[in-house]
Amino acid sequence: MLKAEHRLRRSADFRVIVRRGVRVGRPTMVVHLLPAGDSAAAADAGPASVGLVVGRTVGGAVVRNTVRRRLRHLLAERVDRLPTGSKLVVRALPGIAGAPSSALARELDAAIDRAVTRAEQRR
Repeated sequence: MLKAEHRLRRSADFRVIVRRGVRVGRPTMVVHLLPAGDSAAAADAGPASVGLVVGRTVGGAVVRNTVRRRLRHLLAERVDRLPTGSKLVVRALPGIAGAPSSALARELDAAIDRAVTRAEQRR
């Protein structure tokens, strides 16, 4: 379970992260990372926060909720790898529902590593 302190909730935060953050695309997801100090959304130097965007293109309500649970579980294990104060948004793409969990884990790891590297290079 993803702890409350690591969850993004405000739509304004999602909007800022998606617009200003580093974007990394994978076949089943797109990851947006905004490092600490890049904007008002990341101004607090608290723990890293993550949010999910699972739209209707992924599938019906049952499928979307299943995808959310799977991604939340994977993110809970990986949130400590994110830099302190950074914000991460994962947007699910339509092919994610049929992907095995091991493939999702590999793609998420690769996307997070790439996003962190790009964010460090951008500074």
